[in-house]
Amino acid sequence: QVQLVESGGGLVQPGGSLRLSCAASGRAFSSYGMNWFRQAPGKQRELVATIASAGRTDYADSVKGRFTISRDNAKNTVYLQMNSLKPEDTAVYYCHAVWGLNSYWGQGTQVTVSS
Repeated sequence: QVQLVESGGGLVQPGGSLRLSCAASGRAFSSYGMNWFRQAPGKQRELVATIASAGRTDYADSVKGRFTISRDNAKNTVYLQMNSLKPEDTAVYYCHAVWGLNSYWGQGTQVTVSS
Protein backbone atom coordinates (compact mmCIF):
# COMPACT_ATOMS: atom_id res chain seq x y z
CA GLN A 1 0.00 0.00 0.00
CA VAL A 2 1.26 3.47 -0.91
CA GLN A 3 -0.06 6.75 0.41
CA LEU A 4 0.62 9.95 -1.52
CA VAL A 5 0.43 13.45 -0.05
CA GLU A 6 0.74 16.48 -2.32
CA SER A 7 1.75 19.95 -1.21
CA GLY A 8 2.88 23.24 -2.72
CA GLY A 9 -0.26 24.41 -4.46
CA GLY A 10 -1.64 27.91 -4.13
CA LEU A 11 -2.47 31.17 -5.86
CA VAL A 12 0.11 32.62 -8.25
CA GLN A 13 0.09 35.40 -10.83
CA PRO A 14 0.48 34.63 -14.53
CA GLY A 15 4.14 34.17 -15.36
CA GLY A 16 4.93 32.99 -11.85
CA SER A 17 6.26 29.69 -10.56
CA LEU A 18 5.26 26.98 -8.12
CA ARG A 19 6.83 23.71 -7.07
CA LEU A 20 4.56 20.84 -6.16
CA SER A 21 5.77 17.98 -3.99
CA CYS A 22 4.36 14.50 -3.55
CA ALA A 23 5.58 12.52 -0.57
CA ALA A 24 5.04 8.77 -0.73
CA SER A 25 4.83 6.31 2.12
CA GLY A 26 5.47 2.62 1.79
CA ARG A 27 8.24 0.56 0.30
CA ALA A 28 9.77 0.32 -3.15
CA PHE A 29 9.15 3.92 -4.14
CA SER A 30 12.04 3.76 -6.59
CA SER A 31 10.22 1.02 -8.50
CA TYR A 32 7.13 3.10 -9.15
CA GLY A 33 6.42 5.13 -12.20
CA MET A 34 5.23 8.53 -10.98
CA ASN A 35 2.85 10.88 -12.72
CA TRP A 36 1.27 14.26 -12.25
CA PHE A 37 -2.28 14.72 -13.52
CA ARG A 38 -4.52 17.76 -13.37
CA GLN A 39 -8.22 18.38 -13.58
CA ALA A 40 -9.78 21.74 -14.29
CA PRO A 41 -13.45 22.46 -13.51
CA GLY A 42 -15.72 20.84 -16.08
CA LYS A 43 -12.84 19.05 -17.80
CA GLN A 44 -11.46 15.54 -17.80
CA ARG A 45 -8.37 14.67 -15.79
CA GLU A 46 -5.30 14.89 -17.99
CA LEU A 47 -1.74 13.60 -17.72
CA VAL A 48 0.72 16.46 -17.29
CA ALA A 49 4.08 14.80 -16.69
CA THR A 50 5.51 11.38 -16.03
CA ILE A 51 8.80 10.04 -14.71
CA ALA A 52 9.73 6.38 -14.96
CA SER A 53 11.56 4.43 -12.28
CA ALA A 54 14.73 4.74 -14.37
CA GLY A 55 14.22 8.49 -14.66
CA ARG A 56 12.92 8.94 -18.20
CA THR A 57 10.47 11.82 -18.38
CA ASP A 58 7.66 12.87 -20.68
CA TYR A 59 5.29 15.84 -20.79
CA ALA A 60 2.01 16.96 -22.23
CA ASP A 61 2.54 19.31 -25.15
CA SER A 62 0.79 22.10 -23.25
CA VAL A 63 3.48 22.17 -20.54
CA LYS A 64 6.66 21.23 -22.42
CA GLY A 65 9.42 23.72 -21.78
CA ARG A 66 7.61 25.15 -18.73
CA PHE A 67 7.19 22.22 -16.32
CA THR A 68 9.84 19.83 -15.00
CA ILE A 69 9.17 16.57 -13.19
CA SER A 70 11.85 15.06 -10.97
CA ARG A 71 12.16 12.50 -8.20
CA ASP A 72 14.29 11.98 -5.12
CA ASN A 73 14.14 8.28 -4.28
CA ALA A 74 16.05 8.81 -1.04
CA LYS A 75 13.22 11.07 0.14
CA ASN A 76 10.37 9.10 -1.48
CA THR A 77 9.29 12.31 -3.14
CA VAL A 78 8.40 13.44 -6.65
CA TYR A 79 8.32 17.10 -7.66
CA LEU A 80 6.71 19.21 -10.34
CA GLN A 81 8.43 22.51 -10.99
CA MET A 82 6.03 24.79 -12.84
CA ASN A 83 7.34 27.96 -14.47
CA SER A 84 5.75 30.59 -16.70
CA LEU A 85 2.34 29.66 -15.36
CA LYS A 86 -0.75 30.56 -17.35
CA PRO A 87 -4.38 30.95 -16.28
CA GLU A 88 -5.16 27.77 -18.22
CA ASP A 89 -2.87 25.86 -15.83
CA THR A 90 -5.46 26.41 -13.09
CA ALA A 91 -6.58 22.99 -11.86
CA VAL A 92 -6.37 20.49 -9.06
CA TYR A 93 -3.08 18.65 -9.47
CA TYR A 94 -2.90 14.99 -8.50
CA CYS A 95 0.08 12.76 -7.85
CA HIS A 96 -0.20 9.20 -9.16
CA ALA A 97 1.98 6.14 -8.59
CA VAL A 98 1.91 2.99 -10.68
CA TRP A 99 3.76 -0.32 -10.52
CA GLY A 100 2.41 -3.25 -12.44
CA LEU A 101 -1.28 -3.56 -11.57
CA ASN A 102 -0.95 -1.30 -8.54
CA SER A 103 -2.11 2.29 -8.88
CA TYR A 104 -2.42 4.96 -6.22
CA TRP A 105 -3.65 8.56 -6.12
CA GLY A 106 -3.06 11.49 -3.85
CA GLN A 107 -5.82 13.77 -2.64
CA GLY A 108 -4.83 16.64 -4.93
CA THR A 109 -3.61 20.18 -4.45
CA GLN A 110 -5.22 23.29 -5.95
CA VAL A 111 -3.21 25.52 -8.26
CA THR A 112 -4.81 28.82 -9.26
CA VAL A 113 -3.15 31.15 -11.75
CA SER A 114 -4.80 34.56 -11.68
CA SER A 115 -3.98 38.23 -11.43
